[in-house]
Amino acid sequence: MADTSVVLAAGCVLWRRSTSGAGVELALVYRPKWADWSHPKGKLNRGEGAQEAALREVLEETGMTCDLGPELPTAHYVDAQGRPKEVRYWAAEAIGGTFAPNAEVSRLVWLAPEAASERVTRARDAELIADFLAALRTSGGL
Repeated sequence: MADTSVVLAAGCVLWRRSTSGAGVELALVYRPKWADWSHPKGKLNRGEGAQEAALREVLEETGMTCDLGPELPTAHYVDAQGRPKEVRYWAAEAIGGTFAPNAEVSRLVWLAPEAASERVTRARDAELIADFLAALRTSGGL
């Protein structure tokens, strides 16, 4: 019998001010296991809250510390093992750190939102970028 319990995960649309000073850049990670470009995210550990997991996953996958901003829409889909998955996301401004390739993530790129939308592997990640931009404009962050 298949496990039908929902897999809980959390992540961030990680951003920073553009080095040119015009607009923002978004971090995308490349995960060789899945051969995909995505936002940093991962499963919650036992007893861990979603915000705590989002911060931990960003640090583990990107080497960056960040400040959580507005919560973005939650993604709901079926994972590679056929289980329902729920991923809560936040906008998060990178405030420090350095990327180093690791067991899960081999590359990190910083891209303008339009380029990031074209680079992500899944349509839901591109939709999340649009949600991020709307939230940032609403909050006066751009």
